[in-house]
Amino acid sequence: MDVRTVPELLRRAAERHPKPDAFCIKREGRWIQLPLDHILRRSALVMRALRERGIKRGDRVVILGESSIEWVIADVAILSIGAVTVPIYPTLPASQIAPLIVDSGSRGAFASTAELKAKLEQAGVAASGLEWAWCWQDDPFPEPGEEAYAGGDAAPEDLASIIYTSGTTGVPKGVMLTHANIVAQALLSLKAMSVRDDDVYLSFLPLSHVFERCSGLYTMIDAGATITYAESIDRMAANLQECRPTIMLAVPRFYEKFYARVMEVSAAAGFPTAPLFAWARRVAIAWATRKDERHSVGLGLAFQHALANALVYRKLGARLGGRLRLRVSGGAALNREVALFFYGVGQPIHEGYGLSETTSAISVNRFGDQRIGTVGTPFDEIEVKIAEDGEILVKGPVVMKGYWNRPEETAQALEGGWFHTGDIGAIDPDGHIRITDRKKDIIVTSGGKKVPPQMIENALKESPRIHEVLVLGEGRKYIAALIVPEGSATREEIAPDVERVNAGLANFEKIRRFEVIPNDLSVANGTLTPSLKLKRQAVADKHRDLIQRLFAES
Repeated sequence: MDVRTVPELLRRAAERHPKPDAFCIKREGRWIQLPLDHILRRSALVMRALRERGIKRGDRVVILGESSIEWVIADVAILSIGAVTVPIYPTLPASQIAPLIVDSGSRGAFASTAELKAKLEQAGVAASGLEWAWCWQDDPFPEPGEEAYAGGDAAPEDLASIIYTSGTTGVPKGVMLTHANIVAQALLSLKAMSVRDDDVYLSFLPLSHVFERCSGLYTMIDAGATITYAESIDRMAANLQECRPTIMLAVPRFYEKFYARVMEVSAAAGFPTAPLFAWARRVAIAWATRKDERHSVGLGLAFQHALANALVYRKLGARLGGRLRLRVSGGAALNREVALFFYGVGQPIHEGYGLSETTSAISVNRFGDQRIGTVGTPFDEIEVKIAEDGEILVKGPVVMKGYWNRPEETAQALEGGWFHTGDIGAIDPDGHIRITDRKKDIIVTSGGKKVPPQMIENALKESPRIHEVLVLGEGRKYIAALIVPEGSATREEIAPDVERVNAGLANFEKIRRFEVIPNDLSVANGTLTPSLKLKRQAVADKHRDLIQRLFAES
């Protein structure tokens, strides 16, 4: 069967993988298994209801809700009509939701709860052009009857989704993804990474994020893996033990918090656990470093590693459910120390790279071809090259159609037939891509020196005492930084970390001054994007006076 649209992909998956546990959800304290056919037949009934509300091919419909099986049903129903899904993060305040509804011209909206429906109303349902809002908590989707899923009116080049970028700077842009984009992402991902129909995937990232929706939903459906929805991030530890997944897709912060928690618990355990773990951690990082650099481990280190595995590493694997065979990280750069630790304890993380504009991933570290600090090699059919100024350019079937209602920005982003990612990077002789910074974030000092801030920020965030960093210096004589501490870490405790990083930097890159700021970063106050990335300008604006003092003449 030639698959070109999402409905075609779903129909093929239902035929290939008629398993009873395509999805697992928790209801009233117990896990329930659902076949894909159940989801498709329920979506057929929601499709009928949408048509009765006047939704037709090309119309835009919002989904505002936490990840759930209902979110999936709503998305499938919208796409199967040939309409366009507009996912919106449920964590956004009403003031940020309204512009997205207006810009997309959405006719209707799904909301998961009464509170989110109220948020839609607060955003100005009538004023924004929304004709209706369907809250599936108050008005549940119909249970499946005899009605079969026919799939759709969609064509490959039809618009499937408008996904608004996180907007670390400026106003979010609506990325237009077609059915062909989403299908290509699923097919190419599966060529790059082995996913089987006996795999269990624990989903906890928001479906409003392109990474989870394309890589964690449609790719998993096509592979026939079981998709299990975590109850919440707070219940992740328990859900890992209950579901015992074999696959996990996560953002770096998840792995970094797991690492920090393991460090904290072991340190608090006292003798003999604390020194035993400290030794095992050193062994893991030393062993992983040797392996990553393609050097011989040596008998002594190999023996220590085997002993540490028996005493410590197996217990860490058990905390992740005990069956994980594929761990993927995407969405931001993974801390190098964390990556080495996970590799060393037998839980290697496959770091990948992609953007909303590329329908999720375009590259990943493969089994047997890991390079820590890189985002792997490109998928089949994806071309990647480095422009003269170092920008990463991408061409292939996953590249977006353009930006919604923004022809000039579309032409600029797709100039010359290549998508200009805005990321600065390089490709090593073996084809692995290394990301060094965002083009727009490169700092040019008053002396004309170019400084990549993310390189410095990531090095600083390797410290367990540092939560977040904003490196500054555009048009200034020197580099400075605002540092958000981890926990109760003080300036005095952080100062040696700054000196450690400075020791490896060129003179013009060194941090001459820094200040510690409170950890009041949040989506609600506009300092974090919905995907929890730092909004650089928002943080700088909030601490304008402090920044002025940092750069005041001595």
